[in-house]
Amino acid sequence: MNNTNKSSAAILGVLLVVGLSVMGLLLKQAIIEYKLLDRSVTVKGLAQNEYPADVVIWPIQFTAASNGLEALYEQIDSQTALINQFLISNEITTDEVTQSAPTITDKLAQQYGGNQTVEYRYTALQTITVYSTDIEKVRSAMPELTQLGKKGIVFSQNNYDAQIEYIFTRLNEVKPQMIEQSTRNARLVADKFAKDSDSQLGKIKRASQGQFSISNRDKNNPHIKRVRVVSTIEYYLAD
Repeated sequence: MNNTNKSSAAILGVLLVVGLSVMGLLLKQAIIEYKLLDRSVTVKGLAQNEYPADVVIWPIQFTAASNGLEALYEQIDSQTALINQFLISNEITTDEVTQSAPTITDKLAQQYGGNQTVEYRYTALQTITVYSTDIEKVRSAMPELTQLGKKGIVFSQNNYDAQIEYIFTRLNEVKPQMIEQSTRNARLVADKFAKDSDSQLGKIKRASQGQFSISNRDKNNPHIKRVRVVSTIEYYLAD
């Protein structure tokens, strides 16, 4: 082998060694960076606010009894008129009020044998429902309804379908603000963790938003709603 070939082979060998060394360094650096990227922390951010309900549904149920159907319906009509007058006097308009057909029960038809006697053969359950967006107006009228009891109206307030219901319909309006709030709270928790572990907080690796929940603030204030959401966010960590 002549000197030229020997020199070329030596140069090629040196270049090969250098190339392998550089490649090794690059691979090592890539592994280190990969491990750094693999470090992360998962935190949860809570957003919880209170809002007034914007719809109230107030079912007013009363019962009537008689031994004759004609007299029973007359009683229902007169008591319904008294309730409607009461609502109007409390500034509850007719378009906020609906009336269902009365439920009539024949107690004699329900007897299965025996000679039991009943004081009234027919009983009726009537429901008048108030649906309004003026919460305070309706709430101020509710305690006054007892005045009609002095006029002989027997109200049925223990039935499940006669419970007052308050609804919050503006969830879509408050969602962006609450998501921002929960994300900000999650970031505060992640920053604290990174500081305590002598790390630096990186970008978001992944995030998920929990479901919004709406509940009464407490049993005595169902017209005030508590809206809650929890966001789960995973951040990268670096030294």
